[in-house]
This record gives sequence, structure tokens and C-alpha cells, in this order.
Amino acid sequence: MISKDRLFDILYSPHISEKSSILSEKNNKITFKVSFRSNKHIIKLAVEKLFSVDVQKVNIICMKGKKKNKGKKIIVRNNWKKAYVTLKKGQKLDFMNNF
Repeated sequence: MISKDRLFDILYSPHISEKSSILSEKNNKITFKVSFRSNKHIIKLAVEKLFSVDVQKVNIICMKGKKKNKGKKIIVRNNWKKAYVTLKKGQKLDFMNNF
């Protein structure tokens, strides 16, 4: 069993972008920034417990950190992990009412 504190260590925040908002409207997919140590099963449990919704599928992508020029130096941002969570039909997740 996973504690409530551990659930917040798995899911960092919803990732809001143009692509994620289109996926949310058309395919009922929600995008999250997640812990680099987490896997599909743990992410599914965390979303189901925190938001009381049924999850159909979870896809994970490891995002490479971008390289940025700052003067003469090249700075590399940290790598991070993104999860696309597909909800079952009839399920809806509203962030404004859940937080």
C-alpha cells in the first residue's frame, strides 16, 4: 500500500502545453510531470487514488534536458519524465476542483 505522502512524491505537477490540452480534449489523456524513479504501475495507482478516477492506460516518455547558451557557457537543463495517462470513457479530471 502506498501512503498519501508517497503519492505526491510520484506526481509532481500536470504538464500544460498546447499538445497536452489538445490530447485532453480529443482523447481524454492527461499529462503529468512525474518522478524519474516511477513506473507505469505506480503512476496508475497514484492517479487513481489522488483523483478518484479510473485509468485505462499509462505511457511514459523520458525527456532530455535542453542545452542553453548563457554567454560563453553551455548550460544543460535536467532530464525529466512525462506520463500520458488515458482515462476510461466517462471519466473526467478537473484540476481546478481537485486542488
